[in-house]
Amino acid sequence: MWAGCKILILAYLTTEIWMERQYFSQDVDPGAEFTRNHTILEGTRFKRATFEGQYCRSFGCCEDRDDGCVTRFYEADALCYCDKFCERENSDCCPDYKSFCHEEKGWPPHTKPWSPEGCYRDGQHYEEGSVIKENCNSCTCSGQQWKCSQHVCLVQPGLIEHVNKGDYGWTAQNYSQFWGMTLEEGFKYRLGTLPPSPLLLSMNEVTTSLPETTDLPEFFIASYKWPGWTHSPLDQKNCAASWAFSTASVAADRIAIQSQGRYTANLSPQNLISCCAKKRHGCNSGSVDRAWWYLRKRGLVSHACYPLFKDQNATNNGCAMASRSDGRGKRHATTPCPNSIEKSNRIYQCSPPYRVSSNETEIMREIMQNGPVQAIMQVHEDFFNYKTGIYRHITSTNEDSEKYRKFRTHAVKLTG
Repeated sequence: MWAGCKILILAYLTTEIWMERQYFSQDVDPGAEFTRNHTILEGTRFKRATFEGQYCRSFGCCEDRDDGCVTRFYEADALCYCDKFCERENSDCCPDYKSFCHEEKGWPPHTKPWSPEGCYRDGQHYEEGSVIKENCNSCTCSGQQWKCSQHVCLVQPGLIEHVNKGDYGWTAQNYSQFWGMTLEEGFKYRLGTLPPSPLLLSMNEVTTSLPETTDLPEFFIASYKWPGWTHSPLDQKNCAASWAFSTASVAADRIAIQSQGRYTANLSPQNLISCCAKKRHGCNSGSVDRAWWYLRKRGLVSHACYPLFKDQNATNNGCAMASRSDGRGKRHATTPCPNSIEKSNRIYQCSPPYRVSSNETEIMREIMQNGPVQAIMQVHEDFFNYKTGIYRHITSTNEDSEKYRKFRTHAVKLTG
């Protein structure tokens, strides 16, 4: 008797496993009704995707087990079916099977179970009209169903898993400060450099004076060669001004190296953001060539003198520094530092900028001889998840790939 039961149980489990494999191996029509997160079939378990289906209301009531009549049951993190197999207890039937399918099939009223108004999520009941947040999307309980916005999120758990499982030369991670932001918000607030102008692209390339036979090391970081003369990056947060942050940081490093450590102050990106007025947009992007022009003609004070504003969107964030020329090209501040604790309001200027070849070897030689350089790069959606390694853009695995075929420009400092 017990042996027979074991055989039956084994046969039942084998059937279930076989049917599940059949489902995952078949080509499913990604129609409008079967809206699912692109990472579901890859087994992603980082965070349950936003519920977009309508259970049996969309797929109808199937007479027998039909693997095509299926949707994702996020509350149970499983597949749910709208068929007569739901008649058994502890089944994987959709939550509205009895309330909807029984009524549709003309079942007697006494067989229709009572279900409370509202929606369920992760085993919790929500009243009609309730709004919850799933990453960057908002879901509203309406008619016992969750209706969710369809934004592309800046943090994509499926993409992170895809990168880390593949052999792409770099690893990805989930940055908590990006959770809840849309991809468009990431492009808008976390980058902030305009594409290079024709004038910048037409500049003649300058090569280093290092001999061609110079052996380049396998590993090089500027801070190792010039300790104390290079500066760690400042967090631009949601101020889209990489044009200012990268320029000020590279200039500070170069001034310290060229002066042999006489001037080691970190320069103020806020000075650029607030005072580089012509064609500037502050925290709404800007151009690196204009930033270098301002640094050469007007100069910048230190970051300690002119620190970052806590509220970059405040209306009173005008230029708080004034300077005058001494007639010999050197400028001097005529107002004290915005930071009253800092007494030195020295103005730092630089010589005209120059362009380095985009050839990797030439960039290496330049950094080794003269210090960090500024680079403008194209940023795709996967860059916001970058952690370590040599970054290269990985094509999105999302089915709705048109939303991902976007990029913006970003300015960074290369240190090694």
